[in-house]
Amino acid sequence: MKAVRSTLLIAAVMLSGCASSGSGANSSQQASWWNPLSYHWSSALPWNWFSSSLTVTGQGVGGLTASTPMNESSIKEGLKGNYDLRQGMRGQNGQVISFWQALDDDKVKLVIYGQTRVERIDVLDSDIVSADGSKIGDAFSNKFSKAFNNCTLASGLDSRDVECHAPGSQHLRYVYSGEWHGPEGLMPSDDTLKSWTLSKIIWQR
Repeated sequence: MKAVRSTLLIAAVMLSGCASSGSGANSSQQASWWNPLSYHWSSALPWNWFSSSLTVTGQGVGGLTASTPMNESSIKEGLKGNYDLRQGMRGQNGQVISFWQALDDDKVKLVIYGQTRVERIDVLDSDIVSADGSKIGDAFSNKFSKAFNNCTLASGLDSRDVECHAPGSQHLRYVYSGEWHGPEGLMPSDDTLKSWTLSKIIWQR
């Protein structure tokens, strides 16, 4: 991998060199507009040419924030065009909830909720990482030693799961799922939760 990166980096430097080289009038024209101090060299690094990963932060997911309109073009732009979008709605507690699903290979990877602006995003894609490094599939024990003061039983569609506040964040919650044969409505023991895994990252404005 290091050898491949080195080769690609050399190619990038050669390409940037070609862009600034020339002879005669062409050379002087290029020198007048090309300013190495203003050029963003990080964009020339080969591993950034194909970077399309998204990060969950307190502000949102990728380019999706609380100010993003709930329309297809704005959501697609905020997700860097990485997903196909599908609009839907459902009833919940006597209200109609509208949402957009972001799909990859016909699998739902994110669900975006809101009326006029984005209000909540459910992340199901294991390629998306939160700001503290958490991602789908991580063990409960990677982040928490106990549920007390950290987690509660989830509600709605996730009623068999456990929902925990991300440490240090008011906007992020982690939903963990796993095997549990105890009575409904009872929090699993900490020993049981240790092997549960992160199944959903929730951002909410």
